[in-house]
Amino acid sequence: MFFFISLLLLKYSKQGFLLEKQLQDFRTAGTHTLAAKVFLRNVIITCNGENIKSSIATQFNNYSIGFRMHALEPLIGNGIFASEGERWKASREMLRPQFSREQVSHVQTLEPHFKNFAREIRKLNGKEFNIQDYFHKITIDTSSEFLFGESTNTLTSASNDKFQFADAFNKVQDTLTEKFMLGPLHWVSNSKEFQGHIKEIHDAVKFYVDKALETQEEKLQERSQDNYIFLYELVKKTRDPKVLQDELLSILLAGRNTTAGLLSFLFLELSRNPRVWSKLKEDIYESFGQGSSDELEKITFESMKRCTYLKYCINEALRLYPPISRNVRVSKKNTTLPRGGGKYGDSAIFVPKGTIVMMHIYSNHRQKDVYGEDADEFNPERWENLKPGWAFMPFGSGPRICLGQQFALTEASYITIRILQTFPHITGNNPQYPPRKVSNATMRLMDGCIVTLK
Repeated sequence: MFFFISLLLLKYSKQGFLLEKQLQDFRTAGTHTLAAKVFLRNVIITCNGENIKSSIATQFNNYSIGFRMHALEPLIGNGIFASEGERWKASREMLRPQFSREQVSHVQTLEPHFKNFAREIRKLNGKEFNIQDYFHKITIDTSSEFLFGESTNTLTSASNDKFQFADAFNKVQDTLTEKFMLGPLHWVSNSKEFQGHIKEIHDAVKFYVDKALETQEEKLQERSQDNYIFLYELVKKTRDPKVLQDELLSILLAGRNTTAGLLSFLFLELSRNPRVWSKLKEDIYESFGQGSSDELEKITFESMKRCTYLKYCINEALRLYPPISRNVRVSKKNTTLPRGGGKYGDSAIFVPKGTIVMMHIYSNHRQKDVYGEDADEFNPERWENLKPGWAFMPFGSGPRICLGQQFALTEASYITIRILQTFPHITGNNPQYPPRKVSNATMRLMDGCIVTLK
């Protein structure tokens, strides 16, 4: 039974409409929580904020991350996103300091990569293109420099070892998408091609790890003072090459996808909403100027946080298209969720041990009783007085909340500012709306985001 249901879900997923289908199921049923029995396995799907809060925060210790560990293990081993218990606690303790405000606030390191990005766009001479592809390139270039101290430079090199690494990483992510959909049957996707790409990625990261481990401590300290390098800081915490590799790939998987996805969905909506584009451009010009070299120093971590309408636009993109659209937990013991039981669904519901609880963040972010009848529309102004609480959690919440969320927001804000300064005019050619989406580990546009920038 699970196999056939997985195939049905895989069908909707391959068509790009799975999230819309599940959102419609909630609305048709008139409830925030649905329960089913799938091949003797209890499954609860919920978009209720209180239930999600219970699963990932207040009753955190009652749940495991389930088959996610096995789906991600080929790429990230025992990295932070595929571990639990003491191993996860050790990972989090080691990684948390690397995302301090001091480390994520150095926005000037992004400018050389944006210059590469802008140069490639100008070469198109006003022709339409898929900006999502370019967002994936700039984010892997920035992430690799932050993590390894060397950029993949995919925006400047069409063919080299680093470019091949990026290509292999893209293909592995596509397979991970299938693994998430297949759940307990994730092993079906372990093709020889997939294993070959995994080896290519591991070999590349091993090169950087070995290089860091061979570097004398004094040299590591010098490099850290010149420019922050994530790997070099981790080497000060552990000299276990497997731990270093697993954590580096965990952060690369999450960080690169989150920012590229956010930017792609944001610019899809901006290309459809000329009023919002104009208002955002006006706000950016007023706060940061029009992008002349002597004005770049105005773009700082602090000033970006004060740019109100930019924050509204990014929040609205995150609301409609949360990077983690669904999250799964498996109950380790008999427990309860606060909503979903009783005649009206407002009482607690029993959750037997071994129950799969799917938290549907995508639907949670589109609740009309929180966001109004226009919950499916892109309307940044709604954030002027909005306090959605547990109806907005694009980066998760609770003990496993995303450590790199501020890094992603900072990078997305900087790139958005610089694009509007450099290319004042945008038009889009994306007739399919709502857009088709690929969504599991993180979310991206299935058909890309076709725009013209001038």
